[in-house]
Amino acid sequence: MATHTSATTAVPPARTAHSVVWILITSSLVVKAGGFSWDFLGYYVADGTGHGTTAAGAALTAFGVGWCLGQASAGALTDRLGQRTALVTLMILSALACLALAVATSLPALLGVAVCLGLTMEAHRPAVSASINEAIPSEAGRTRAQTWTYFASNVGIAICGGAGGYLAHTYGYRILFVVNAFVCLAFALVARRTLAPRPPTADTPSAGYRQVLADPTLRWITVVAVCSMVCAWGLVSVLPLLMTNDALPATSFGLAMVANTVGVLALTPPLMRLLVGRGEAVRFPFVPVLAAGSAILGLGITIAAFQHTVLGYAIAAVVLVPGEVCYSVAVGAYISTAAPPGATGRYQAVISGATALASLPPLGIALALEAGGRPLVAGLLAASAALAVTACYPLARSLRSRATPRPDDRS
Repeated sequence: MATHTSATTAVPPARTAHSVVWILITSSLVVKAGGFSWDFLGYYVADGTGHGTTAAGAALTAFGVGWCLGQASAGALTDRLGQRTALVTLMILSALACLALAVATSLPALLGVAVCLGLTMEAHRPAVSASINEAIPSEAGRTRAQTWTYFASNVGIAICGGAGGYLAHTYGYRILFVVNAFVCLAFALVARRTLAPRPPTADTPSAGYRQVLADPTLRWITVVAVCSMVCAWGLVSVLPLLMTNDALPATSFGLAMVANTVGVLALTPPLMRLLVGRGEAVRFPFVPVLAAGSAILGLGITIAAFQHTVLGYAIAAVVLVPGEVCYSVAVGAYISTAAPPGATGRYQAVISGATALASLPPLGIALALEAGGRPLVAGLLAASAALAVTACYPLARSLRSRATPRPDDRS
C-alpha cells in the first residue's frame, strides 16, 4: 500500500501540529453541536411554517441533493485554494444559508434554502482531513486524528439534538438558525487565525475528480461506504419508522439515541487504542477492520428491525457503536495513507458524498415496511451490509495491486 507523503515540504513542529489538529477537531465538534439548521429543517418546514409533512419530505430531499453536490465543491476548493481559504469561504456561506432559513417562509424559498444548506453540510470535512494529513507525519497519528474527528462529530450531533430541542421549545426555531450562523462564523474566524495560507510557491498539482475516481481503491471504498452507511443512517431514519409503527412516542426514540451516544463515548477510546495502537504505524490493516465494521452495522440495524420495545431498540442502538467506530477508524486510515498530495480534499469529499447518498433510502425503507413488513426491511438492510463486506475483497486486491511495483518501477 502506498504511504502518504505530506503535500508540503516542511512538517510543522510537533507541538504546533498537535495544537492545530486539536483546534480543528474541537471546532468540528462545536459546529456539529450548533448544526441546528440541518437537524431541525424538517421540523421547521412541517411545524414552524405550517407547510406539513409532505413539504418537509421535499425539503429534506432537496437538502440531500445539495449535500451530495456540496461535498464535491468542498473537496475541489480545498485542493485548489488550500484548507484555510476553503474553510473560511465555506463557513461564511454556511452562515448565510442559516440566516436565510431564519427569514424564509414560502415553500419555494425554503426548498432553495434547503439546497444551500445541503451544499454547506459537512463542508468542513475535506479541509479538516487535508489539514490533518499535512500536520501529522505518522500514519497512526493521522489515523487517530481522523477517527477523533468522526468521534467529535458524533458527540456534536448528540449535543445538537438535546440542546436544539430545548431551545426550539423555549424560544422557537428561528433562534436555532441564528445561533447556527454565529457558530459557522466562529469556525471561519478560528480557521483564519489557526491555519497558515497556502504558500504562493506551492506547485503541488491538484488532481481533478476524473483522475481521483480513476483510483480503483477509491471506487471500491465508496461502494463500501454507501452500503455501510445505509445501515448506520438507520439509527436516525429506520428506527423512527419502526418505533412509530410500534406506536412508541418520540421520547422513546430519544432514549435510543441517548443509549447510542453513551456507547460512543464509552467505547470509542478503548476500541481506537485496540485497533490503531499507540505507535507510529497502525496496528491492523484497515480493510479487515472496515469489513468487520460493516458487518456489525448490518447486525445492529437488522436486530433493530425485529424489536418492539424501548429496551430492544436501545440495545440495537448500542450494538451499532462498535461498527461505527470500526468504520471511522478504517476510513480515517484510508484517507491518511491512500490520498496523494494535493488530492486529500477530493478523496474525503468522495467518501463524505457516499455518506450523503446513503441518507436518501429512507423512503424506500418506508415502502418496504408497508409492503413486506419487518422481515423485508431486515432483509434489505442485511443485504446492504453483505454487499459492503463483499466489496472489501476487491478493495483489498486493488490496494495490493497499487502497492506492488511494476517491473519497470523496480528497475
